[in-house]
Amino acid sequence: MSLRAVDLHKYFETAAGRIEILRGLDLEVAAGETLAVLGESGSGKSTLLSLLAGLDAPTRGDVEIDGRSLGAMSEGELAAFRGRELGIVFQQFHLMGGLSALENVALPLELQGTADALTRARDALDQVGLSPRGDHLPARLSGGECQRVAIARAIVVEPALLLADEPSGSLDRRTGDAVNALLFDLVARRGTTLVLVTHSQALAEACDRRLHLEDGRLHAR
Repeated sequence: MSLRAVDLHKYFETAAGRIEILRGLDLEVAAGETLAVLGESGSGKSTLLSLLAGLDAPTRGDVEIDGRSLGAMSEGELAAFRGRELGIVFQQFHLMGGLSALENVALPLELQGTADALTRARDALDQVGLSPRGDHLPARLSGGECQRVAIARAIVVEPALLLADEPSGSLDRRTGDAVNALLFDLVARRGTTLVLVTHSQALAEACDRRLHLEDGRLHAR
């Protein structure tokens, strides 16, 4: 699944003046490509991922996925697209507190009416090493375990496009290495397009290409 961002601007008007986050950013990612976006904290990396996922709208510009404009989609079309084709790993997990780990992972499949949602969710939890914790609510899980649940939820739909915000940032090195290997295995097996935000140079080096977000634009180094 190809991805293209054209002249993306994102800014906010405040009493103190305009705060510019993205300033005419352009990006092209080929189908099946893996791309790492690096940058300082506060440079706009998470904002960029939100725009690429259609979770937020740019002030100006557009995002196209396989040639289809996200800006031209209705909220219902966007939600359906994300459910079918997109996996997102958030830095803050965004798990449903009233659902168990297993139920959180199964949720995107159940929303699509998938008959074997729980079976597939158990398999995804097993892949991230959390099968024994499937019946636990997020409040009973550590931060690292919540991140692994979030990753399992993102991969359970076997997405064509995977967006990941510091996917192993809250994990210990051993677990982080295992989770990163899982993500790249998914990419290799499914031809998944991967865009990830990371501070890890080692993780970035595992990607086909690396770009740096600086002054609201992407730069090759």
